[in-house]
Parts: sequence; structure tokens; C-alpha cells
Amino acid sequence: MTDTHSWNSQLYDTKMSFVSAFGKGILDWLQAKPGESVLDIGCGTGDLSHELASMGAKPTGIDFSEEMIDAARKKYPHLPFYVADAHTYRTTETFDAVFSNAALHWMKQPEKVAESIWIALRPGGRFIAEFGGAGNVETVIEKIRIVLSSAGIDASERMPWYFPSIGTYSTILEHQGFSVTCAQLFDRPTPLPDGENGILHWLNAFCSPFFTGMSAGEKKAAYRDIAEELKPHLFHDGSWVIDYKRIRVAAVKPFEKEIS
Repeated sequence: MTDTHSWNSQLYDTKMSFVSAFGKGILDWLQAKPGESVLDIGCGTGDLSHELASMGAKPTGIDFSEEMIDAARKKYPHLPFYVADAHTYRTTETFDAVFSNAALHWMKQPEKVAESIWIALRPGGRFIAEFGGAGNVETVIEKIRIVLSSAGIDASERMPWYFPSIGTYSTILEHQGFSVTCAQLFDRPTPLPDGENGILHWLNAFCSPFFTGMSAGEKKAAYRDIAEELKPHLFHDGSWVIDYKRIRVAAVKPFEKEIS
């Protein structure tokens, strides 16, 4: 996560719960086994760590947001959660697997994150992740740019996300030493809850870096203008459908080769 974004854990759990719900699909890729130790990077309020624990795994959750970690500890007090930056995360423990859902696109120095994951994994351990890929929320970003430009703001300078192609991200992992076993980029049109207000909740939950320095009234007006720009494209049959594109990737940290 970035330090320019503040998180409302209650809004996240009540209005953006689809994030964790979709994340259950990537758990099928992880195939966590009873007793396995799993590091959950960008764990949010802990729902998927809880799912891992229910499978018999031993999860440890980290997130950059203190508010998210506070919420996770309250919801699941029996599980370990820590405030940490994945760019610089170091631990003496090594994990059987590292897992991440809907978080890596907030981390704009992916090479550093790949190094942290590498160090956290035991040899033979696996890395499984899903996050925003090239073209993710492209329509939303375009309309944010249009609205903010009228206020003299260059949205590109405030872009909080990193949305790579599968080739770019696979190359980063391979340079770190990983063997990439599978990588996919796919469309996931995602309906938002709460009818016409859905896009307002989404902008409020995920887009605060674009609106830094604005008053509450200015943000409200900007959200309304963005919604009007987006409506012909993303509002269908009474609900908003966001143009998500996701990367799924699986990689393995190889065992060290013996020198003969």
C-alpha cells in the first residue's frame, strides 16, 4: 500500500466485501495444506487469512494500513497480524507459501516486493497472487483524468497504482530467481453493491490519492462529475460494473542447485 492512501476498514468490509469474496478463487491456486505456514501480503481486514486458517494452514497477515490490521485483530484475535511494508518486509521466519490478493497493485516498487517475497520463502516454497493488471479500471482512470484536469490537476502525477502486463511482472519475478509456472491476464467485470451509490463508495474507498488537498465538498462534487462521465459506460440495469482486469501468477522459489 502507499502512504498517500488512507483506509476506512468499516467501509471496506461493508461496501467492498467483494474484494475478499473474489479472492477465494485464488485460494484454489494456492491449495494450502494443513500445517503449512503462509504469509498473506496485503491481508486487509483478515478474511482470507481466516479462510486459510480454516483449511488448517498457519497464516500470518501483514498490511501497510494500521486501521486494516486493527480491524483484522479484532475480527480474528487468534491469528497473527502485523503492520508492515512489503517493500521492506524482513523476517527470520521462512514460509511454505506467500499469498496476496488485490494488494500488489498498490506497491509501486515491484522489484523490492519480489525480493521481500523471495527472502520470506523457504526453498521450494511457492508464491501465488492476484492483483490489477494492464488495463485495470482503465475507463475509470480516464474519467478521473478528465474531471480533475478541469480543476488544474494532473491525475497521472497522483496515480496510486501499478498495473503491469503479465510479461513485465513475470520478468521481474524471473530476475529475482523465481520459476514462473503460470500467469494469466483476464477480464473481471465486477458489479458494485448499493445501486447508484456504488461508484461513490468505490471512489471513496480506493481513490483518495487522486483527491489529496480537496475539501469534503470538492471531493463530493468531483465524485458526482466522475459518475456522470462514467454512467454511459459502466452503469447497467441499475448497478455499476467496474472494468477490472486481473493478473494471476504462480511461481516457485527453486531449491539451490548442488555444485558437483
